Amino acid sequence: MRKIYVFDTTLRDGEQSPGVNLNTREKVEIAHQLERLGIDRMEAGFPAASPGDLAAVNAVAKAVKNVTVIGLSRSREQDIDAVKEALKGAQDPCIHIFLATSPIHRQHKLRMDRAQVLDTARSAIRYAKKTFSKIEFSLEDAGRTEYDFLVEMVNMAVEEGAAVVNIPDTVGYLSPYEYGNIFKHLKENVHNIDKVQLSAHCHNDLGMATANTLAAILNGADQIEGTINGIGERAGNTAIEEIAMALETRQEFFQAKTSLQLSEIARTSRLVSRLTGMVVPGNKAIVGANAFAHESGIHQDGMLKEKTTYEIMTPESIGLKESKLVLGKHSGRHAFRERLIELGYELEEEALNRAFAQFKDLADKKKEVTDEDLLAVIEEKLQDAPEVFKLESIFVTYGDESIPTAKVRIATLNGDTVEQKAEGNGSVDAIYNAIDQVSGEEVTLSDYSIKSVTHGKDALGEVHVVLTQNQISVQGRGVSTDILGASARAYVDGLNKLIEKRKTYTNRVNVNL
Repeated sequence: MRKIYVFDTTLRDGEQSPGVNLNTREKVEIAHQLERLGIDRMEAGFPAASPGDLAAVNAVAKAVKNVTVIGLSRSREQDIDAVKEALKGAQDPCIHIFLATSPIHRQHKLRMDRAQVLDTARSAIRYAKKTFSKIEFSLEDAGRTEYDFLVEMVNMAVEEGAAVVNIPDTVGYLSPYEYGNIFKHLKENVHNIDKVQLSAHCHNDLGMATANTLAAILNGADQIEGTINGIGERAGNTAIEEIAMALETRQEFFQAKTSLQLSEIARTSRLVSRLTGMVVPGNKAIVGANAFAHESGIHQDGMLKEKTTYEIMTPESIGLKESKLVLGKHSGRHAFRERLIELGYELEEEALNRAFAQFKDLADKKKEVTDEDLLAVIEEKLQDAPEVFKLESIFVTYGDESIPTAKVRIATLNGDTVEQKAEGNGSVDAIYNAIDQVSGEEVTLSDYSIKSVTHGKDALGEVHVVLTQNQISVQGRGVSTDILGASARAYVDGLNKLIEKRKTYTNRVNVNL
């Protein structure tokens, strides 16, 4: 069975999703989980983008031990030097250099001819070779590059000692037949092609990223590049979990598989969703809430008789459990702790006490407390920013013939408790106006979304907000059985993150492969 190497770019290309900004602690947390998942290679970021990015890549490089850590670089010496600095302390460092090759990029972006592109790439690889023993070279927009120039560029990369050559469909333009044929052509026409691994990096603009990546595997690709949950620029990247489960489920067809720990997929997906604020659609393949749900009577009948009638994978294979009802108001602290351990969370004593107190409060309000409820409680308590402001209570009045009014009581970091009253266009607006008056911060509410964590009238509500101040954007999250309470929690959470991020904010530079 041929091994397919997995190159994860959640921390780099995934972070370039609009509205996503991961801080260093969040990147390290995701990196540890990716290591548990069994990723072979991890692109931790783009060090030349900012000092903050460089520091985050360095933190990841020092945190993980059983995975190759990669830094992205343009074909510029200063970028290569930044990657060198960022990967100090990495057990297994690698640099990922890229340069555009398509006619449209050569003419409009680079203003270079073929010879200049070739020479620039060659010089960059040679310069990187002085520091790095492992080099990946990417031909940006390879999918729209002439076949003969692709062969020429790959030949050069092989000659200069690149270990991996990446052939990206940067704008998600190709069909599976076209993309697979590029790999077939390179395998047949590049000298010493066996000395490098060919890598597939696909974007999902036309919804074909997974199909294109699988086509590349069928035509000789040795490595696939993607992100957890398929996040990334524009419509996103290839979803790693989809490739892994396609190869696992259809082994007899693909004759290839990854070495991922598949039972860690669900946990990894949930972590990335929480920290990025990007909700996984219910109908998302593999990790969506409905991926293993059956409502049709015919389907239910088939499942009761034989699960394989309608399930080609099991929820257990990706780390899910079928049991939903877990704990209630009579459950004790020990049972609560043990259930969290089963769900992948081993909390310190103080964090456990805070989470248990909120669980007991929730159990008094809900008839049933499910795994989803528990995860929502825990994940809200895993704060990464100091609580400059802490919401203690809210009181809202509203009627058809009255102006919505809210009163909030907020504790501050210096020990004071402040009460403030404000009006608004609606209940949420009134709450946010009152909080603004307490905080003194001028922010823009760029996005506001509500989703139900579970089902029923007593379901937990989860609110996500995006707050913007000047060029800084942060996400806030709050959960409660009361939507107004969740809204207030989310806003205060966002303010705390904004204040923390403002201390270390630097301009970012994004790239797109």
